[in-house]
Amino acid sequence: MDKTLTEASGYSTNSKLFDKMYIIKVKGKAKIPDYIQLRDENFVLIAYFRADRPLKKLEKYGLDGKEVALKEVIDNLPFGKLQKLEL
Repeated sequence: MDKTLTEASGYSTNSKLFDKMYIIKVKGKAKIPDYIQLRDENFVLIAYFRADRPLKKLEKYGLDGKEVALKEVIDNLPFGKLQKLEL
């Protein structure tokens, strides 16, 4: 059992597997900040990060070089509405 969770069957960080991604902005309450979720075509959570902080290792999800476009999508994204991520 030397595999990590991302190497186990059914999980992968290969960007080619994330052809379709969905994004949703989750509203924080009180001291909890707003968060962004990225989900794959099966709606499995693949990334979860604060809306006010950039996602690290974007190349892991096939989003390298798209930081500005992703920030613009996040800024204009309504809370609680799941939508296909198109950059």
